[in-house]
Amino acid sequence: MRYLFAAAAFSAFTAPVAVEARNIVITNDDGLTSNVVALYKALKADGHDVIVSVPCQNQSGMGAALGLRPLTPLESACRNNAANASASGAGPMTREGLGSDFYYVNSTPVMAVLYGLDIVAMKRWGKAPDLVLSGPNEGQNVGAIAISSGTISAAQFAALRGLPAIALSAGQNSAGPDLENAQSPAIAKKSTELVRALDVASKGGRMLPAGLALNINFPNEAEGAKFCASKIGTYNAYAVSFSENMAASASPEMKEMAKAYKTDIPALPGLLLGQNPAKPSPDQLQDESFLYLSCIAISPMQAGYAGDDRNTKQLSGIMKRLAPTK
Repeated sequence: MRYLFAAAAFSAFTAPVAVEARNIVITNDDGLTSNVVALYKALKADGHDVIVSVPCQNQSGMGAALGLRPLTPLESACRNNAANASASGAGPMTREGLGSDFYYVNSTPVMAVLYGLDIVAMKRWGKAPDLVLSGPNEGQNVGAIAISSGTISAAQFAALRGLPAIALSAGQNSAGPDLENAQSPAIAKKSTELVRALDVASKGGRMLPAGLALNINFPNEAEGAKFCASKIGTYNAYAVSFSENMAASASPEMKEMAKAYKTDIPALPGLLLGQNPAKPSPDQLQDESFLYLSCIAISPMQAGYAGDDRNTKQLSGIMKRLAPTK
């Protein structure tokens, strides 16, 4: 059923029909970025009512972490001067030129999406949004690293609230310290095409079935890229390991990332991230971790950790073995 729905959405990508005006919350784990601003503008141009609620600072890799302490005033300015030092722990952004739809939270990605849903959306619409878009992230979220992604976790939290939710991740070349990255408009355009397709396929109703979220990964060059169906499989595009000296062992990918953020890799213990030299096996060729290299990979993902019918049957077999014998 879910794959049939996705197929119907794909068929609508080129349909020349008007879209419904939807209420949309954009969140991410990177803070105020070029990708977010471009997506906001593209969705507004398509007639949607859009709220942006993102972390104050870059929170990449924070996964589903919650901020369990009260949010105190900012000790320093948010990323890209979204808000100034001493501002409230959550509230509207004050950077000139953004308008009144942009909000920040001085906490984790999940806290940012919750602020967007529980506070801003309720004040704006008096109800939950029609869609939550998490991203576009500055870097793809494919393979095993997806479980630590704040981008995906924010979408998952929204899906567990019963809301249609999509995680969007682009290339690391869409990162940077400003709001004018050249990659962002193409990423925003393709993301808006996806929203339009889902809207058409749903005929103005719910944009995704309950319990289904999507994980979208763009190739490094989004301009002209085609959409393709993929799955969250077992192939890992990235090799992840621990190093006692990050600077000495950094991969070319990490060096490029540091360059994009205008920072240095410290000579300290920490995580190394690089391209996996191993090629995918024949049964991994539909994995998003491989397909994102050549197309915009669209993978279905269930909300939360619930097992499917096959898992339930396997558990039944285990429970029989655990049953006390007479």
